[in-house]
Amino acid sequence: MSKETILTEFGLKNLEDELKFLKITKRKEIAEKIKVALSFGDLSENSEYDEAKNEQAIVEAKIIEIENLLKNVKIIDNKELSTESVRVGLKVKIKDISSEEIFEYTLVGSNESNPFENRISGESLVGSKLLDRKIGDVVKVKTASDVYNYEILDIKK
Repeated sequence: MSKETILTEFGLKNLEDELKFLKITKRKEIAEKIKVALSFGDLSENSEYDEAKNEQAIVEAKIIEIENLLKNVKIIDNKELSTESVRVGLKVKIKDISSEEIFEYTLVGSNESNPFENRISGESLVGSKLLDRKIGDVVKVKTASDVYNYEILDIKK
């Protein structure tokens, strides 16, 4: 049995959009590359053909991966979530107690995490420590090089 894929509605839309792009646009682009490469003749020394076939294999593998994720998806609807405690689908504001620096993250499923957009997985080191905690709680996060203490300041949709 496959592992359940936890996604927000935003993450589901992104995956569906990516799948549509790969199936419609990318497949067409690669088919054209293969067609052009075939026109060069001898396939035994045709690097353009080899590259196009490799790209095709990568795209097909990605399509299968996304389709498999979508078969076992659980959508988190943050409208139904309580802000009593930190949950996937909610935003959490935390303060590093030693540096006083404040961070705000949205907890998401592992397939849609993007630290550059402050979207962290509930399975990540920090995310897993925050889950089920409440405003005012202090969580300790141990990394390979240090220990951080974060106070939960706010939880919102």
